[in-house]
Amino acid sequence: MNGCANLPFTKANTRGERHKHLSEDLPQAAAAAWQQKVVQLTTNLNLEPDDPLRVAALCGPFDQNLKHLEGRLGVHIRSRGNLFQVSGPERRVHAASAVLERLYEETERRGAIEPELVHLFLQESGVETLVARRAGEGAGSSEADATVIRARRKTIKPRGGNQTDYVRLVRSHDVNFGIGPAGTGKTYLAVACAVEALESNRVARLLLVRPAVEAGEKLGFLPGDLAQKIDPYLRPLYDALYEMMGVERVNKAIERNIIEVAPLAYMRGRTLNNAFIILDESQNTTVAQMKMFLTRIGFGSTAVITGDITQIDLPPGQQSGLVNVRNVLRDVEGVTFAHFGSKDVVRHPLVKKIVDAYAAHQSEAKDQGEGKDKQRNVR
Repeated sequence: MNGCANLPFTKANTRGERHKHLSEDLPQAAAAAWQQKVVQLTTNLNLEPDDPLRVAALCGPFDQNLKHLEGRLGVHIRSRGNLFQVSGPERRVHAASAVLERLYEETERRGAIEPELVHLFLQESGVETLVARRAGEGAGSSEADATVIRARRKTIKPRGGNQTDYVRLVRSHDVNFGIGPAGTGKTYLAVACAVEALESNRVARLLLVRPAVEAGEKLGFLPGDLAQKIDPYLRPLYDALYEMMGVERVNKAIERNIIEVAPLAYMRGRTLNNAFIILDESQNTTVAQMKMFLTRIGFGSTAVITGDITQIDLPPGQQSGLVNVRNVLRDVEGVTFAHFGSKDVVRHPLVKKIVDAYAAHQSEAKDQGEGKDKQRNVR
Protein backbone atom coordinates (compact mmCIF):
# COMPACT_ATOMS: atom_id res chain seq x y z
CA MET A 1 0.00 0.00 0.00
CA ASN A 2 1.38 3.39 -0.95
CA GLY A 3 1.79 5.93 1.79
CA CYS A 4 4.18 6.83 4.58
CA ALA A 5 7.00 4.39 5.22
CA ASN A 6 7.10 3.19 8.83
CA LEU A 7 10.70 4.06 9.60
CA PRO A 8 12.03 3.67 13.16
CA PHE A 9 13.58 6.67 14.86
CA THR A 10 17.21 5.68 15.53
CA LYS A 11 20.48 7.25 16.60
CA ALA A 12 20.87 8.53 13.06
CA ASN A 13 19.12 11.63 14.34
CA THR A 14 22.05 12.80 16.47
CA ARG A 15 23.48 16.24 15.75
CA GLY A 16 26.55 14.89 13.94
CA GLU A 17 24.53 12.58 11.71
CA ARG A 18 22.08 15.35 10.83
CA HIS A 19 24.97 17.58 9.79
CA LYS A 20 26.31 14.80 7.60
CA HIS A 21 22.95 14.17 5.94
CA LEU A 22 22.11 17.78 5.18
CA SER A 23 25.56 18.85 3.99
CA GLU A 24 26.80 15.77 2.16
CA ASP A 25 26.05 17.29 -1.26
CA LEU A 26 27.86 20.57 -0.52
CA PRO A 27 31.54 21.27 -1.31
CA GLN A 28 33.71 20.46 1.71
CA ALA A 29 34.67 24.05 2.62
CA ALA A 30 31.12 25.31 2.13
CA ALA A 31 29.74 22.43 4.18
CA ALA A 32 32.06 23.24 7.07
CA ALA A 33 31.05 26.91 7.06
CA TRP A 34 27.39 25.95 6.74
CA GLN A 35 27.60 23.64 9.77
CA GLN A 36 29.12 26.41 11.87
CA LYS A 37 26.52 29.07 10.99
CA VAL A 38 23.24 27.13 10.85
CA VAL A 39 21.51 26.05 14.03
CA GLN A 40 20.36 22.44 13.59
CA LEU A 41 17.16 21.08 15.07
CA THR A 42 15.18 17.86 15.28
CA THR A 43 11.52 18.10 16.21
CA ASN A 44 8.77 15.52 16.61
CA LEU A 45 5.34 16.28 15.19
CA ASN A 46 2.27 14.33 16.28
CA LEU A 47 -0.60 14.81 13.81
CA GLU A 48 -4.06 14.31 15.27
CA PRO A 49 -6.42 12.56 14.88
CA ASP A 50 -4.48 9.41 14.07
CA ASP A 51 -6.07 8.27 10.79
CA PRO A 52 -3.99 5.93 8.58
CA LEU A 53 -5.89 6.93 5.42
CA ARG A 54 -5.30 10.64 6.03
CA VAL A 55 -1.63 10.02 6.85
CA ALA A 56 -1.23 8.05 3.61
CA ALA A 57 -2.89 10.85 1.66
CA LEU A 58 -0.54 13.37 3.27
CA CYS A 59 2.58 11.41 2.34
CA GLY A 60 1.42 10.57 -1.18
CA PRO A 61 2.34 7.56 -3.31
CA PHE A 62 5.85 6.36 -2.39
CA ASP A 63 6.18 9.36 -0.04
CA GLN A 64 6.38 11.75 -3.00
CA ASN A 65 4.92 14.65 -1.01
CA LEU A 66 7.47 14.22 1.79
CA LYS A 67 10.28 14.05 -0.77
CA HIS A 68 8.94 17.25 -2.35
CA LEU A 69 9.06 19.00 1.03
CA GLU A 70 12.55 17.68 1.72
CA GLY A 71 13.83 18.91 -1.63
CA ARG A 72 12.24 22.35 -1.44
CA LEU A 73 13.04 23.13 2.21
CA GLY A 74 16.33 21.26 2.68
CA VAL A 75 15.15 19.14 5.61
CA HIS A 76 14.97 15.41 6.40
CA ILE A 77 11.58 13.90 7.28
CA ARG A 78 11.04 10.51 8.90
CA SER A 79 7.65 9.05 9.78
CA ARG A 80 6.04 6.33 11.86
CA GLY A 81 2.26 6.36 11.67
CA ASN A 82 1.06 9.84 12.54
CA LEU A 83 4.36 10.74 14.24
CA PHE A 84 6.76 12.72 12.05
CA GLN A 85 10.35 13.67 12.83
CA VAL A 86 11.80 16.65 10.97
CA SER A 87 15.55 17.46 11.01
CA GLY A 88 17.51 20.30 9.50
CA PRO A 89 18.20 24.04 9.89
CA GLU A 90 15.99 25.40 12.67
CA ARG A 91 13.84 27.84 10.69
CA ARG A 92 13.33 25.34 7.88
CA VAL A 93 12.28 22.67 10.33
CA HIS A 94 9.61 25.01 11.72
CA ALA A 95 8.48 25.83 8.17
CA ALA A 96 8.27 22.14 7.19
CA SER A 97 6.30 21.38 10.35
CA ALA A 98 3.88 24.20 9.53
CA VAL A 99 3.33 22.85 6.01
CA LEU A 100 2.80 19.29 7.28
CA GLU A 101 0.19 20.49 9.77
CA ARG A 102 -1.70 22.49 7.13
CA LEU A 103 -1.59 19.68 4.58
CA TYR A 104 -2.89 17.25 7.19
CA GLU A 105 -5.83 19.60 7.79
CA GLU A 106 -6.49 19.50 4.03
CA THR A 107 -6.74 15.67 4.09
CA GLU A 108 -9.99 16.03 6.02
CA ARG A 109 -11.58 17.74 2.99
CA ARG A 110 -9.95 15.86 0.12
CA GLY A 111 -9.04 12.24 -0.54
CA ALA A 112 -5.54 12.89 -1.85
CA ILE A 113 -2.85 15.55 -1.59
CA GLU A 114 -1.43 16.22 -5.04
CA PRO A 115 2.12 17.55 -5.61
CA GLU A 116 0.55 20.71 -7.06
CA LEU A 117 -1.10 21.47 -3.71
CA VAL A 118 2.18 20.93 -1.85
CA HIS A 119 3.82 23.38 -4.24
CA LEU A 120 1.07 25.94 -3.70
CA PHE A 121 1.38 25.71 0.08
CA LEU A 122 5.13 26.21 -0.19
CA GLN A 123 4.75 29.00 -2.72
CA GLU A 124 2.09 30.71 -0.63
CA SER A 125 4.76 32.33 1.49
CA GLY A 126 8.44 32.18 2.30
CA VAL A 127 10.06 30.26 5.11
CA GLU A 128 9.86 33.27 7.45
CA THR A 129 6.11 33.67 6.95
CA LEU A 130 5.48 29.96 7.46
CA VAL A 131 7.45 30.07 10.71
CA ALA A 132 5.59 33.16 11.91
CA ARG A 133 2.23 31.61 11.03
CA ARG A 134 3.02 28.46 13.01
CA ALA A 135 4.27 30.50 15.98
CA GLY A 136 0.96 32.34 16.00
CA GLU A 137 -0.91 29.04 16.52
CA GLY A 138 -3.39 29.91 13.78
CA ALA A 139 -4.33 33.31 15.19
CA GLY A 140 -4.78 34.68 11.70
CA SER A 141 -6.96 31.84 10.46
CA SER A 142 -10.22 33.76 10.86
CA GLU A 143 -8.77 36.67 8.90
CA ALA A 144 -7.62 34.31 6.13
CA ASP A 145 -11.04 32.67 6.01
CA ALA A 146 -12.61 36.10 5.51
CA THR A 147 -10.78 36.47 2.18
CA VAL A 148 -11.90 33.10 0.76
CA ILE A 149 -13.82 33.66 -2.48
CA ARG A 150 -16.97 31.55 -2.63
CA ALA A 151 -18.66 30.87 -5.95
CA ARG A 152 -21.38 28.25 -6.43
CA ARG A 153 -19.12 25.93 -8.36
CA LYS A 154 -15.82 26.52 -6.60
CA THR A 155 -14.19 28.04 -3.53
CA ILE A 156 -10.95 29.93 -4.14
CA LYS A 157 -8.49 30.69 -1.37
CA PRO A 158 -5.85 33.40 -1.90
CA ARG A 159 -2.29 32.13 -1.58
CA GLY A 160 0.03 34.28 0.48
CA GLY A 161 -0.09 37.77 1.91
CA ASN A 162 -0.06 39.67 -1.38
CA GLN A 163 -2.97 37.71 -2.85
CA THR A 164 -4.93 38.06 0.41
CA ASP A 165 -4.37 41.83 0.46
CA TYR A 166 -5.33 42.03 -3.23
CA VAL A 167 -8.68 40.30 -2.63
CA ARG A 168 -9.36 42.50 0.39
CA LEU A 169 -8.68 45.67 -1.63
CA VAL A 170 -10.85 44.54 -4.55
CA ARG A 171 -13.77 43.91 -2.19
CA SER A 172 -13.48 47.27 -0.47
CA HIS A 173 -12.55 49.73 -3.26
CA ASP A 174 -14.05 50.73 -6.59
CA VAL A 175 -10.88 50.97 -8.69
CA ASN A 176 -8.04 48.51 -8.15
CA PHE A 177 -4.78 47.77 -9.94
CA GLY A 178 -2.98 44.41 -9.75
CA ILE A 179 0.58 44.66 -11.09
CA GLY A 180 3.10 41.84 -11.22
CA PRO A 181 4.69 39.04 -13.24
CA ALA A 182 2.87 36.24 -15.00
CA GLY A 183 1.41 33.45 -12.90
CA THR A 184 0.74 35.43 -9.72
CA GLY A 185 -3.06 35.06 -9.89
CA LYS A 186 -3.92 38.67 -10.75
CA THR A 187 -6.52 37.87 -13.41
CA TYR A 188 -7.73 34.61 -11.89
CA LEU A 189 -8.54 36.21 -8.53
CA ALA A 190 -10.14 39.21 -10.21
CA VAL A 191 -12.45 36.92 -12.20
CA ALA A 192 -13.21 34.95 -9.03
CA CYS A 193 -14.19 38.15 -7.19
CA ALA A 194 -16.33 39.17 -10.17
CA VAL A 195 -18.17 35.82 -10.24
CA GLU A 196 -18.74 36.02 -6.48
CA ALA A 197 -20.15 39.55 -6.82
CA LEU A 198 -22.44 38.48 -9.65
CA GLU A 199 -23.77 35.38 -7.87
CA SER A 200 -24.40 37.35 -4.67
CA ASN A 201 -26.29 40.03 -6.67
CA ARG A 202 -23.88 42.82 -5.74
CA VAL A 203 -23.53 43.63 -9.45
CA ALA A 204 -25.85 43.03 -12.40
CA ARG A 205 -23.26 42.09 -15.02
CA LEU A 206 -19.62 41.28 -15.71
CA LEU A 207 -17.42 42.89 -18.36
CA LEU A 208 -14.08 41.28 -19.11
CA VAL A 209 -11.90 43.43 -21.36
CA ARG A 210 -8.54 43.01 -23.06
CA PRO A 211 -6.59 45.09 -25.59
CA ALA A 212 -6.28 43.07 -28.81
CA VAL A 213 -2.51 43.38 -29.15
CA GLU A 214 -0.34 40.71 -30.77
CA ALA A 215 2.46 39.47 -28.52
CA GLY A 216 5.36 40.44 -30.76
CA GLU A 217 4.00 38.52 -33.74
CA LYS A 218 2.18 39.63 -36.86
CA LEU A 219 -0.63 37.15 -37.23
CA GLY A 220 -1.99 38.70 -40.42
CA PHE A 221 -5.54 38.03 -41.59
CA LEU A 222 -7.66 35.98 -39.20
CA PRO A 223 -10.63 34.03 -40.62
CA GLY A 224 -14.18 34.18 -39.30
CA ASP A 225 -16.54 36.87 -38.10
CA LEU A 226 -15.56 39.58 -35.62
CA ALA A 227 -16.21 37.40 -32.55
CA GLN A 228 -14.05 34.62 -33.94
CA LYS A 229 -11.26 37.09 -34.75
CA ILE A 230 -11.03 38.46 -31.21
CA ASP A 231 -11.73 35.23 -29.26
CA PRO A 232 -8.06 34.09 -29.21
CA TYR A 233 -7.08 37.29 -27.40
CA LEU A 234 -9.80 36.75 -24.77
CA ARG A 235 -9.36 33.00 -24.25
CA PRO A 236 -7.68 33.24 -20.79
CA LEU A 237 -10.75 35.10 -19.48
CA TYR A 238 -13.10 32.47 -20.90
CA ASP A 239 -11.01 29.71 -19.31
CA ALA A 240 -11.28 31.27 -15.85
CA LEU A 241 -15.04 31.78 -16.24
CA TYR A 242 -15.60 28.20 -17.41
CA GLU A 243 -13.70 26.86 -14.39
CA MET A 244 -15.75 28.86 -11.89
CA MET A 245 -19.21 28.79 -13.48
CA GLY A 246 -19.23 25.94 -15.98
CA VAL A 247 -19.42 26.18 -19.77
CA GLU A 248 -23.21 26.03 -20.00
CA ARG A 249 -23.88 28.77 -17.44
CA VAL A 250 -21.25 31.04 -18.97
CA ASN A 251 -22.66 30.63 -22.48
CA LYS A 252 -26.20 31.37 -21.28
CA ALA A 253 -25.00 34.45 -19.39
CA ILE A 254 -23.18 35.67 -22.50
CA GLU A 255 -26.32 35.19 -24.61
CA ARG A 256 -28.31 37.28 -22.11
CA ASN A 257 -25.56 39.96 -21.95
CA ILE A 258 -25.02 39.30 -18.25
CA ILE A 259 -21.40 38.50 -19.10
CA GLU A 260 -19.63 40.41 -21.84
CA VAL A 261 -16.12 39.59 -23.01
CA ALA A 262 -14.91 42.27 -25.38
CA PRO A 263 -11.83 44.04 -26.77
CA LEU A 264 -10.93 47.38 -25.23
CA ALA A 265 -11.88 49.29 -28.37
CA TYR A 266 -15.57 48.50 -27.69
CA MET A 267 -15.55 50.52 -24.45
CA ARG A 268 -15.42 54.01 -25.92
CA GLY A 269 -18.60 56.02 -25.42
CA ARG A 270 -20.12 53.66 -22.84
CA THR A 271 -21.09 54.20 -19.20
CA LEU A 272 -20.97 51.01 -17.12
CA ASN A 273 -23.28 51.01 -14.09
CA ASN A 274 -23.74 48.17 -11.56
CA ALA A 275 -21.03 46.14 -13.23
CA PHE A 276 -17.81 44.38 -12.30
CA ILE A 277 -15.26 45.34 -14.97
CA ILE A 278 -11.87 43.68 -15.46
CA LEU A 279 -9.22 45.07 -17.80
CA ASP A 280 -6.61 42.36 -18.32
CA GLU A 281 -3.16 42.76 -19.95
CA SER A 282 -3.41 46.49 -19.33
CA GLN A 283 0.31 46.98 -19.90
CA ASN A 284 -0.63 46.87 -23.61
CA THR A 285 -2.93 49.89 -23.39
CA THR A 286 -1.77 53.32 -24.49
CA VAL A 287 -2.09 56.30 -22.15
CA ALA A 288 -5.20 57.46 -24.04
CA GLN A 289 -6.79 54.00 -23.88
CA MET A 290 -6.20 53.70 -20.13
CA LYS A 291 -7.82 57.11 -19.55
CA MET A 292 -10.73 56.14 -21.78
CA PHE A 293 -11.30 52.88 -19.87
CA LEU A 294 -11.13 54.44 -16.40
CA THR A 295 -13.68 57.09 -17.35
CA ARG A 296 -16.26 54.43 -18.36
CA ILE A 297 -16.91 53.46 -14.72
CA GLY A 298 -20.44 54.30 -13.55
CA PHE A 299 -22.39 54.08 -10.29
CA GLY A 300 -22.26 50.84 -8.33
CA SER A 301 -19.39 49.47 -10.40
CA THR A 302 -16.04 47.95 -9.47
CA ALA A 303 -13.05 47.97 -11.82
CA VAL A 304 -9.94 45.78 -11.59
CA ILE A 305 -7.02 46.50 -13.90
CA THR A 306 -4.27 43.87 -14.14
CA GLY A 307 -0.99 43.80 -16.01
CA ASP A 308 2.71 42.98 -16.09
CA ILE A 309 4.93 45.94 -16.91
CA THR A 310 7.81 43.61 -17.87
CA GLN A 311 5.85 42.18 -20.84
CA ILE A 312 4.76 45.20 -22.90
CA ASP A 313 3.93 44.46 -26.55
CA LEU A 314 3.28 48.03 -27.71
CA PRO A 315 5.28 49.45 -30.64
CA PRO A 316 8.66 50.94 -29.66
CA GLY A 317 8.41 54.50 -28.38
CA GLN A 318 4.79 54.21 -27.23
CA GLN A 319 4.30 54.55 -23.48
CA SER A 320 2.25 51.95 -21.64
CA GLY A 321 -0.92 53.25 -20.01
CA LEU A 322 -0.24 51.02 -17.00
CA VAL A 323 3.22 52.47 -16.44
CA ASN A 324 1.82 55.99 -16.78
CA VAL A 325 -1.20 55.49 -14.52
CA ARG A 326 0.92 54.42 -11.55
CA ASN A 327 2.28 57.95 -11.29
CA VAL A 328 -0.94 59.71 -12.27
CA LEU A 329 -3.28 58.01 -9.76
CA ARG A 330 -0.95 56.96 -6.94
CA ASP A 331 -2.27 59.65 -4.56
CA VAL A 332 -5.94 59.48 -5.59
CA GLU A 333 -8.15 58.34 -2.71
CA GLY A 334 -10.28 55.29 -3.53
CA VAL A 335 -7.78 53.89 -6.06
CA THR A 336 -5.59 51.00 -4.85
CA PHE A 337 -2.45 49.36 -6.19
CA ALA A 338 -1.47 45.78 -5.32
CA HIS A 339 2.01 44.68 -6.36
CA PHE A 340 3.12 41.07 -6.80
CA GLY A 341 6.60 39.57 -6.99
CA SER A 342 8.18 36.34 -8.12
CA LYS A 343 7.47 34.72 -4.74
CA ASP A 344 3.74 34.97 -5.56
CA VAL A 345 4.02 32.85 -8.72
CA VAL A 346 1.76 29.80 -8.44
CA ARG A 347 2.83 28.00 -11.59
CA HIS A 348 5.70 25.54 -12.06
CA PRO A 349 8.54 26.22 -9.55
CA LEU A 350 10.85 27.09 -12.46
CA VAL A 351 8.61 30.03 -13.44
CA LYS A 352 9.68 31.90 -10.29
CA LYS A 353 13.34 31.31 -11.13
CA ILE A 354 12.77 32.41 -14.73
CA VAL A 355 11.07 35.65 -13.58
CA ASP A 356 13.96 36.36 -11.18
CA ALA A 357 16.56 35.62 -13.86
CA TYR A 358 14.97 38.02 -16.35
CA ALA A 359 14.63 40.72 -13.68
CA ALA A 360 18.31 40.36 -12.72
CA HIS A 361 19.40 40.44 -16.37
CA GLN A 362 17.34 43.56 -17.11
CA SER A 363 18.69 45.29 -13.99
CA GLU A 364 22.27 44.44 -15.02
CA ALA A 365 21.69 45.72 -18.57
CA LYS A 366 20.19 48.93 -17.20
CA ASP A 367 23.17 49.49 -14.89
CA GLN A 368 25.59 48.93 -17.75
CA GLY A 369 23.67 51.40 -19.92
CA GLU A 370 23.75 54.05 -17.20
CA GLY A 371 27.47 53.47 -16.74
CA LYS A 372 28.13 54.07 -20.45
CA ASP A 373 26.03 57.26 -20.36
CA LYS A 374 28.11 58.60 -17.45
CA GLN A 375 31.33 57.85 -19.32
CA ARG A 376 30.07 59.78 -22.36
CA ASN A 377 29.13 62.76 -20.16
CA VAL A 378 32.58 62.77 -18.54
CA ARG A 379 34.20 62.87 -21.96
